[in-house]
Amino acid sequence: MGENIWGRAKDPVLKREYAPGQHGATRRRKLSDYGLQLRAKQKLKGYYGDLSEKQFHRVFKEAVRRKGDTSENLVGLLESRLASVVYRMGVVPTVFAARQFVNHGHILVNGKRVNISSYQVKAGDVVEVRERSRQVPMVLEAMKDAERRVPEYIEMDEKHLKATFRRMPAFMEIPYPVVMEPNLVTEFYSR
Repeated sequence: MGENIWGRAKDPVLKREYAPGQHGATRRRKLSDYGLQLRAKQKLKGYYGDLSEKQFHRVFKEAVRRKGDTSENLVGLLESRLASVVYRMGVVPTVFAARQFVNHGHILVNGKRVNISSYQVKAGDVVEVRERSRQVPMVLEAMKDAERRVPEYIEMDEKHLKATFRRMPAFMEIPYPVVMEPNLVTEFYSR
């Protein structure tokens, strides 16, 4: 991508501006419109972890089907995936860890165990870490992290590691570390 899309301090992109390898330091060409749209799609898809192209396209189709702005719907649907909600709760350090945490059955939604990371969380759903999983070292370490901030659309009870998903977020509310352009993703799929 050429950008630090997760905002981590130990990213190799922070060391040098050019691509790795023998030919990385040469001048870069200006991207075409298609190239810009593809990069925006790959950046948004990559930010949410191990999403396959098929999964991402399915989410886009659902965003088109819903009323309102397609790009707003797209990021709202991506943020309402269970793995994204768990990551935003701050109980795991990365998006990839959130997906694994959900797949291993550590999460309850409305009191029932859910191990599907693509599960769509609805407004009012209560997402919590199972009682037995609260002492996992990764969770304890992530809870101590000073950088973690829970967004406004998630109401967090840190004592019981329980969160309520209030509503579908707007694009401006989502705390992306880099500039995301969901309108270019819409243009990419509209061709």
